Amino acid sequence: MTAGSSPQELAASRRRLWTEIAGIAVSSASFGLVYGLTARNAGFSPLEAMVMSLLVFAGASQFAAVGYVAGGLAWPGVVVLTALLNARHLLYSAALAPWLRDRSLLRRAAMAHVLTDEAFALSMAHFRRLGRADERGYWIAATWSTFIPWNLATLAGVVLGGQIADPSRYGLDAVFPAAMAGLCVGLVTGRRELVAAAVGASAGVIVSLAAGPGVGIVAGGLLGPLAALATPRPLVEAAVKPIDETGLP
Repeated sequence: MTAGSSPQELAASRRRLWTEIAGIAVSSASFGLVYGLTARNAGFSPLEAMVMSLLVFAGASQFAAVGYVAGGLAWPGVVVLTALLNARHLLYSAALAPWLRDRSLLRRAAMAHVLTDEAFALSMAHFRRLGRADERGYWIAATWSTFIPWNLATLAGVVLGGQIADPSRYGLDAVFPAAMAGLCVGLVTGRRELVAAAVGASAGVIVSLAAGPGVGIVAGGLLGPLAALATPRPLVEAAVKPIDETGLP
């Protein structure tokens, strides 16, 4: 154990980790329940919805995939667009790699499977407090903040969805668009994100009306990010020095 990372400090950091997890777990469970209902209403069987949550485990990308399938998009298109949506995990992995380089490839692969936005933020803060990696802390952050509550709530959602004969009677047909709108609002943190949302939504609607939902989904999914990349960053944002994501000296 390195200097500055005593057993007492390790225990204190893990206690703080559990405190930080509590609120996130509630949010994960809420979205997992909505995903389960949405997947069931889109025609997924309970087994399909659960397998996706257990094996894909991609949060917003699962919502997107359900929408793409419901819109009639072919599976190759679903895979490509959801992969683009989840590409940020490449950056998360690169930032975590220096901390976990002494772990075996198999263990790092298992850790990568449960890597989410929340797991990354929690574990990186935990590692920096300690000045070293704590694999047990990573698993606590990843499994208890998202993986376990998300999958339990998904199961509850698909079971509840199967008990409702006419989802539209209760407004559940609006669950997916409402959830995706909420996710989009939370992701709009600057000029580029706003441009991506506006262009993607507009292109998707216009092309869907002209050529069908499947083509509209692809058009919106591609044109939105491209428009964001073509948008200049604000001068203040461009002048800010990039942060060292590894946190290492």
